[in-house]
Amino acid sequence: MDKKVLVETSARHVHVSKEDLEILFGEGYELTKKKDLSQPGQYACEERVQVIGPKSSFPGVSILGPVRNATQVEISASDARSIGVSAPVRESGDIKESGACKLVGPKGEVEISEGVIVAKRHIHMTSADAAEFGLTDKQVVSVKIESAERSLTFGDVVVRVNDSFALAMHIDTDEANAVLAGGNAMGEIIK
Repeated sequence: MDKKVLVETSARHVHVSKEDLEILFGEGYELTKKKDLSQPGQYACEERVQVIGPKSSFPGVSILGPVRNATQVEISASDARSIGVSAPVRESGDIKESGACKLVGPKGEVEISEGVIVAKRHIHMTSADAAEFGLTDKQVVSVKIESAERSLTFGDVVVRVNDSFALAMHIDTDEANAVLAGGNAMGEIIK
């Protein structure tokens, strides 16, 4: 059986809570969908914010929708060093005692005391995909990605199973650059 999965690069982005969205963009503000992402129900927004750390900042960082229960900033390890933020490698949503930063929007700013992470590389799949691949939720696998000049096997890839997901592996920009992964990179899952 072919155990290959599409590998997508997840660039730096922000997920915001409803409360923080209203501080950044104004009371009653709603996110404006720019385009759908590969994961069902997830989308890139027209709205952007500045992410500020102790050393530097990133202007125009995309917000992804829909709103979440807690604000979260996902950046690469290189990004974190660049702006002087301590960002642990975590699964999305696991923000307890993670990095801090300031977000600035057109109507206000928010200091988040935790929420800055380097997203742990992971594979989204449905329960049917998991059964086909012989994998389980939270299982850790390796994924080999072939490229013309920099083939690489990534370890510590978390399998995330939910029937609302679409099959895809997500890596950050540092990881994509390490393997020179293009837009249609495929990875072979190795248990």
